[in-house]
Amino acid sequence: MLKKKLFKPFAASLLSFSLLAGSFTPELTTDSTQTAEAALPKTATKVTVNEVVDGDTIKVTYKGRKETVRLILIDTPETKDPNKCVQLFGPEATAYTKKYLLDKKKKVSIELGVQTRDKYGRILAYVYVNETMFNRLLLQNGYARIAVYPPNTQYLEQLQVDENKAKKAKVGIWSSTSAINGGCAPIKKPAPAPKPKPAPAPKPAPKPAAPKKETFKNCTELRKKYPNGVKKGHPAYDAKHDRDKDGWACER
Repeated sequence: MLKKKLFKPFAASLLSFSLLAGSFTPELTTDSTQTAEAALPKTATKVTVNEVVDGDTIKVTYKGRKETVRLILIDTPETKDPNKCVQLFGPEATAYTKKYLLDKKKKVSIELGVQTRDKYGRILAYVYVNETMFNRLLLQNGYARIAVYPPNTQYLEQLQVDENKAKKAKVGIWSSTSAINGGCAPIKKPAPAPKPKPAPAPKPAPKPAAPKKETFKNCTELRKKYPNGVKKGHPAYDAKHDRDKDGWACER
């Protein structure tokens, strides 16, 4: 009897544990994979961004040298090509690149491609802001499209996914047929200069005040002041003193 009493609690405990274990299914975690995808490549090198030429071209200090870097696998609309117009979304792509890469608070690094330089001597690279590939950000926001130049195709499939999502969302260059076909951005005409106000008409010069009329009773009184008499038009001239009507009054 004692053995049976002892066995029942033990058997019940064993059965409960077995049921509990059977209902537990271990979940797979992808944390390590996500961390690996988000982590900065070991081959990436920190740079200082000095200037943004346009959406896909920047000037940096790399290993103590001034270099021009062209982002791999993407192409943003033109803004500086002397043989092309400023294309739709070109200025926006440049502004977006400036916003992210000229921020001194962010760490910018580059990962060189298999082919490290192009025919112009520019470094060919994937650019990272902190641990995010900036090439992908441009594609995701519709500021760039895929441009393949083998052998630099390391992340092509990943970037194609980003481009396809932007196309479906119709963002950036994918928002209009003209932009997709490389159409020109409208030229902003300078605001017309305000018309100068006409100069006010010059005020006429004030007429000189007429000389005050002088009156004398007779020529004797007039000659006390004007011994030789006065000519017609003089303030003291009076026709009654010009008896011979020669234009002189009280002449001698």
